[in-house]
Amino acid sequence: MLEKIKLDYDFDFFLKADYSVHSGSCISHQVHELTDIHKSYGGFPDSYRKENTEIKQLWYDPTQVDYKELGTQLNMEVVTVSSILQPPGNTVPIHRDTFFQIKKRYPNDVRQKVRANIYLEDWKVGHFLTYEIDKEWHNSTHWNAGDGFLWDRDHLHLSTNAGMKDKYTLQVSGFLKR
Repeated sequence: MLEKIKLDYDFDFFLKADYSVHSGSCISHQVHELTDIHKSYGGFPDSYRKENTEIKQLWYDPTQVDYKELGTQLNMEVVTVSSILQPPGNTVPIHRDTFFQIKKRYPNDVRQKVRANIYLEDWKVGHFLTYEIDKEWHNSTHWNAGDGFLWDRDHLHLSTNAGMKDKYTLQVSGFLKR
């Protein structure tokens, strides 16, 4: 399931956050957890390293961010909210969302887990999100702040910042209300 979405929210809080407090790379777990994906694309390249897969991710609790408002607009029961700064020259390789935090908190819950990936600023040249629907790949560019996608674990995707400015996104994860 993949839907285009539009979130009406004040993004200044996320854009002005201090991203210097965290730096990491998703490949530390991707290389072990998503080998089925990597094999189908020829294996995980050695050229992906921490230096070119860096993200700066911050996590927010309900005292910092209005989970209820986000959930109402996104039609989900919100479990986690984070924002990511992706510096220029960095890529998050092909992956599927595994909803680690939701599974950890609700290990026996079988409701549909979803993630909203929302752009916090208007598109800048070199910013890309590539996603797969029914084995066909699509590129997301030329977005406006608040645009995004809601998807489940069935959609492969990747994120690249080949531009000259930081790329900011918001990730809201939880259970779909339907």
